[in-house]
Amino acid sequence: MKNLYSIALQTANPIKLKKNGEAGHVGRALETVSGAVFTGICIDVPCSIGICAEQAAIAEMLKSSESKIKRIVAVYEDGSILPPCGRCRELMSQLDLYNENTFVAVDCGKEVMLKELLPERWDRKWD
Repeated sequence: MKNLYSIALQTANPIKLKKNGEAGHVGRALETVSGAVFTGICIDVPCSIGICAEQAAIAEMLKSSESKIKRIVAVYEDGSILPPCGRCRELMSQLDLYNENTFVAVDCGKEVMLKELLPERWDRKWD
């Protein structure tokens, strides 16, 4: 996890955008089961159509035809770890059944499996 943390922290690079928007204050790194690492940054604009860093990293991963996430971490510009929001947790779970076993960093030195963050799945009857 330490290596992914360092990559995510280096990926975070805050920049100001037009009219109170900003990007890059959260950096995300994910490792796939193949060992590939993908990164992303958040984009926040006042009209609420920004994206989370997870979504950016996942888009990069999917461009490489991968969908199984082994481990994932998000880092705020101050170095603190941010667990994924509910929308991003759901997105990861919808990509591949394997991702229930993804290790998600939720705090410094603490990881949990995605399935622990998404109990009592609404879509279980379609498995």
